[in-house]
Amino acid sequence: MVSADDVIEQTASALAAGDAVGWMQGRMEFGPRALGARSVLGDPRSPTMQKTLNLRVKYRESFRPFAPAVLREDVADWFELDADSPYMLMVADVKRERRRAMTGAEAALFGIDKLNVARSEIPAVTHVDYSARVQTVHLETNPRFHALLARFKAKTGCPVLINTSFNVRSEPIVCTPEDAFRCFMGNEIELLVVGNCMLRKQQQNPALKIDYKDEFEPD
Repeated sequence: MVSADDVIEQTASALAAGDAVGWMQGRMEFGPRALGARSVLGDPRSPTMQKTLNLRVKYRESFRPFAPAVLREDVADWFELDADSPYMLMVADVKRERRRAMTGAEAALFGIDKLNVARSEIPAVTHVDYSARVQTVHLETNPRFHALLARFKAKTGCPVLINTSFNVRSEPIVCTPEDAFRCFMGNEIELLVVGNCMLRKQQQNPALKIDYKDEFEPD
Protein backbone atom coordinates (compact mmCIF):
# COMPACT_ATOMS: atom_id res chain seq x y z
CA MET A 1 0.00 0.00 0.00
CA VAL A 2 1.27 3.47 -0.89
CA SER A 3 0.23 7.01 -0.04
CA ALA A 4 -2.61 8.71 -1.89
CA ASP A 5 -0.21 11.09 -3.60
CA ASP A 6 2.07 8.24 -4.66
CA VAL A 7 -0.94 6.46 -6.18
CA ILE A 8 -1.59 9.48 -8.37
CA GLU A 9 2.08 10.02 -9.24
CA GLN A 10 2.86 6.41 -10.09
CA THR A 11 -0.36 5.85 -12.02
CA ALA A 12 0.11 9.00 -14.09
CA SER A 13 3.68 7.95 -14.84
CA ALA A 14 2.54 4.48 -15.91
CA LEU A 15 -0.12 5.94 -18.20
CA ALA A 16 2.35 8.37 -19.73
CA ALA A 17 4.69 5.42 -20.37
CA GLY A 18 1.97 3.62 -22.34
CA ASP A 19 0.66 1.16 -19.74
CA ALA A 20 -2.97 0.10 -19.50
CA VAL A 21 -4.28 0.63 -15.97
CA GLY A 22 -7.14 -1.05 -14.15
CA TRP A 23 -8.51 1.67 -11.84
CA MET A 24 -10.90 0.74 -9.01
CA GLN A 25 -11.75 3.46 -6.52
CA GLY A 26 -14.54 3.77 -3.96
CA ARG A 27 -18.14 2.95 -4.74
CA MET A 28 -19.34 1.67 -8.10
CA GLU A 29 -20.90 3.91 -10.70
CA PHE A 30 -24.66 3.76 -11.23
CA GLY A 31 -25.62 4.03 -14.88
CA PRO A 32 -24.49 2.99 -18.35
CA ARG A 33 -20.87 4.18 -18.21
CA ALA A 34 -17.69 3.64 -16.22
CA LEU A 35 -16.84 7.07 -14.87
CA GLY A 36 -13.59 6.60 -12.97
CA ALA A 37 -14.59 4.17 -10.23
CA ARG A 38 -14.38 0.91 -12.23
CA SER A 39 -12.35 1.93 -15.27
CA VAL A 40 -9.59 0.79 -17.57
CA LEU A 41 -7.46 3.83 -18.43
CA GLY A 42 -4.97 4.53 -21.21
CA ASP A 43 -3.05 7.29 -22.98
CA PRO A 44 -5.22 8.85 -25.71
CA ARG A 45 -2.18 10.32 -27.49
CA SER A 46 -1.02 6.88 -28.56
CA PRO A 47 -1.92 5.95 -32.16
CA THR A 48 -1.91 2.26 -31.15
CA MET A 49 -3.70 2.38 -27.78
CA GLN A 50 -7.21 1.87 -29.20
CA LYS A 51 -6.10 -1.32 -30.94
CA THR A 52 -4.08 -2.44 -27.92
CA LEU A 53 -6.94 -2.06 -25.44
CA ASN A 54 -9.40 -3.79 -27.75
CA LEU A 55 -7.18 -6.76 -28.61
CA ARG A 56 -5.16 -7.23 -25.41
CA VAL A 57 -7.56 -6.05 -22.69
CA LYS A 58 -11.13 -6.33 -23.96
CA TYR A 59 -10.42 -9.23 -26.35
CA ARG A 60 -12.70 -7.88 -29.05
CA GLU A 61 -12.47 -6.32 -32.50
CA SER A 62 -9.70 -3.76 -32.86
CA PHE A 63 -11.91 -1.02 -34.30
CA ARG A 64 -14.21 -0.57 -31.27
CA PRO A 65 -14.16 3.10 -30.15
CA PHE A 66 -13.21 4.48 -26.76
CA ALA A 67 -14.32 7.62 -24.98
CA PRO A 68 -12.27 10.42 -23.40
CA ALA A 69 -12.37 11.59 -19.81
CA VAL A 70 -11.19 15.20 -19.60
CA LEU A 71 -10.75 17.78 -16.87
CA ARG A 72 -13.89 19.95 -16.84
CA GLU A 73 -11.80 23.11 -16.81
CA ASP A 74 -9.99 22.03 -20.00
CA VAL A 75 -12.81 20.51 -22.04
CA ALA A 76 -13.30 23.57 -24.27
CA ASP A 77 -9.60 23.54 -25.22
CA TRP A 78 -9.88 20.02 -26.66
CA PHE A 79 -13.49 19.59 -27.78
CA GLU A 80 -16.25 21.68 -29.34
CA LEU A 81 -17.99 21.69 -25.98
CA ASP A 82 -18.05 24.02 -22.99
CA ALA A 83 -20.60 22.36 -20.74
CA ASP A 84 -20.82 19.67 -18.11
CA SER A 85 -20.94 16.09 -19.38
CA PRO A 86 -20.24 14.10 -16.20
CA TYR A 87 -22.04 10.94 -17.36
CA MET A 88 -20.23 10.48 -20.69
CA LEU A 89 -23.46 10.91 -22.66
CA MET A 90 -22.68 13.98 -24.80
CA VAL A 91 -20.92 13.79 -28.16
CA ALA A 92 -18.73 16.64 -29.37
CA ASP A 93 -16.15 17.12 -32.11
CA VAL A 94 -12.48 17.36 -31.31
CA LYS A 95 -11.35 20.98 -31.63
CA ARG A 96 -10.33 21.81 -35.17
CA GLU A 97 -6.88 22.96 -34.11
CA ARG A 98 -6.30 19.58 -32.41
CA ARG A 99 -7.14 17.60 -35.56
CA ARG A 100 -4.70 16.16 -38.05
CA ALA A 101 -5.48 16.25 -41.76
CA MET A 102 -4.96 12.99 -43.62
CA THR A 103 -2.40 12.84 -46.39
CA GLY A 104 -3.45 11.87 -49.89
CA ALA A 105 -2.07 8.39 -49.40
CA GLU A 106 -3.95 7.99 -46.11
CA ALA A 107 -7.21 9.24 -47.64
CA ALA A 108 -6.87 6.59 -50.35
CA LEU A 109 -6.79 3.77 -47.80
CA PHE A 110 -9.83 1.58 -47.24
CA GLY A 111 -11.50 -0.15 -44.32
CA ILE A 112 -9.50 -0.92 -41.20
CA ASP A 113 -6.34 0.62 -42.67
CA LYS A 114 -8.10 3.96 -43.04
CA LEU A 115 -9.69 3.63 -39.62
CA ASN A 116 -6.26 3.27 -38.03
CA VAL A 117 -5.02 6.61 -39.39
CA ALA A 118 -4.42 9.10 -36.54
CA ARG A 119 -6.94 11.93 -36.87
CA SER A 120 -5.95 14.22 -33.99
CA GLU A 121 -3.55 14.79 -31.11
CA ILE A 122 -5.65 12.24 -29.18
CA PRO A 123 -6.20 9.59 -31.86
CA ALA A 124 -7.22 6.79 -29.48
CA VAL A 125 -10.48 8.64 -28.62
CA THR A 126 -11.14 10.41 -31.94
CA HIS A 127 -13.73 8.75 -34.17
CA VAL A 128 -13.54 8.73 -37.97
CA ASP A 129 -15.76 11.85 -38.13
CA TYR A 130 -13.60 13.64 -35.49
CA SER A 131 -16.25 13.19 -32.80
CA ALA A 132 -15.91 11.81 -29.27
CA ARG A 133 -18.30 10.89 -26.46
CA VAL A 134 -16.97 13.14 -23.72
CA GLN A 135 -16.88 12.73 -19.96
CA THR A 136 -16.04 15.85 -18.00
CA VAL A 137 -14.33 15.13 -14.66
CA HIS A 138 -15.06 17.51 -11.80
CA LEU A 139 -12.98 18.17 -8.70
CA GLU A 140 -16.09 18.43 -6.53
CA THR A 141 -17.56 15.04 -7.45
CA ASN A 142 -14.55 12.86 -8.29
CA PRO A 143 -11.48 14.37 -6.63
CA ARG A 144 -9.18 11.36 -7.03
CA PHE A 145 -9.86 10.83 -10.73
CA HIS A 146 -9.57 14.60 -11.21
CA ALA A 147 -6.20 14.53 -9.45
CA LEU A 148 -5.00 11.72 -11.74
CA LEU A 149 -6.00 13.65 -14.86
CA ALA A 150 -4.34 16.79 -13.50
CA ARG A 151 -1.10 14.90 -12.80
CA PHE A 152 -1.20 13.29 -16.25
CA LYS A 153 -1.66 16.76 -17.75
CA ALA A 154 1.31 18.08 -15.76
CA LYS A 155 3.47 15.29 -17.18
CA THR A 156 2.25 15.31 -20.77
CA GLY A 157 0.38 18.54 -21.46
CA CYS A 158 -2.76 16.48 -22.15
CA PRO A 159 -5.71 16.60 -19.69
CA VAL A 160 -7.43 13.63 -21.35
CA LEU A 161 -7.42 9.89 -20.65
CA ILE A 162 -9.10 6.95 -22.34
CA ASN A 163 -11.80 5.73 -19.95
CA THR A 164 -13.52 2.41 -20.62
CA SER A 165 -15.29 -0.04 -18.35
CA PHE A 166 -13.21 -2.43 -16.24
CA ASN A 167 -14.21 -5.78 -17.71
CA VAL A 168 -13.47 -8.10 -20.61
CA ARG A 169 -15.83 -8.89 -23.45
CA SER A 170 -19.08 -10.59 -22.34
CA GLU A 171 -18.40 -10.17 -18.61
CA PRO A 172 -20.00 -7.59 -16.28
CA ILE A 173 -18.01 -4.70 -14.91
CA VAL A 174 -15.89 -5.63 -11.90
CA CYS A 175 -17.53 -5.03 -8.54
CA THR A 176 -15.18 -6.24 -5.80
CA PRO A 177 -11.39 -6.19 -5.41
CA GLU A 178 -11.47 -9.94 -6.11
CA ASP A 179 -13.27 -9.27 -9.41
CA ALA A 180 -10.71 -6.64 -10.31
CA PHE A 181 -7.76 -8.94 -9.58
CA ARG A 182 -9.28 -11.81 -11.56
CA CYS A 183 -9.89 -9.55 -14.55
CA PHE A 184 -6.38 -8.10 -14.20
CA MET A 185 -4.91 -11.61 -14.30
CA GLY A 186 -7.04 -12.55 -17.29
CA ASN A 187 -5.87 -9.87 -19.71
CA GLU A 188 -2.80 -7.76 -20.46
CA ILE A 189 -3.38 -4.76 -18.18
CA GLU A 190 0.04 -3.84 -16.79
CA LEU A 191 -1.02 -2.07 -13.57
CA LEU A 192 -3.93 -2.58 -11.17
CA VAL A 193 -4.82 0.21 -8.73
CA VAL A 194 -7.41 -0.59 -6.05
CA GLY A 195 -7.71 2.20 -3.53
CA ASN A 196 -4.13 2.79 -2.35
CA CYS A 197 -2.92 -0.68 -3.39
CA MET A 198 -0.92 -1.00 -6.61
CA LEU A 199 -0.12 -4.32 -8.31
CA ARG A 200 2.24 -4.78 -11.26
CA LYS A 201 1.51 -7.70 -13.57
CA GLN A 202 5.14 -8.84 -13.73
CA GLN A 203 5.24 -9.13 -9.94
CA GLN A 204 2.27 -11.53 -9.71
CA ASN A 205 2.33 -15.30 -9.48
CA PRO A 206 1.99 -16.53 -13.09
CA ALA A 207 0.07 -19.57 -11.83
CA LEU A 208 -2.84 -17.19 -11.08
CA LYS A 209 -3.17 -16.12 -14.70
CA ILE A 210 -6.56 -16.78 -16.32
CA ASP A 211 -7.00 -17.28 -20.06
CA TYR A 212 -9.96 -15.12 -21.10
CA LYS A 213 -8.85 -14.64 -24.67
CA ASP A 214 -10.75 -17.50 -26.31
CA GLU A 215 -13.43 -18.04 -23.70
CA PHE A 216 -16.13 -15.95 -25.39
CA GLU A 217 -17.29 -15.41 -28.94
CA PRO A 218 -16.86 -11.83 -30.26
CA ASP A 219 -19.89 -9.58 -29.73
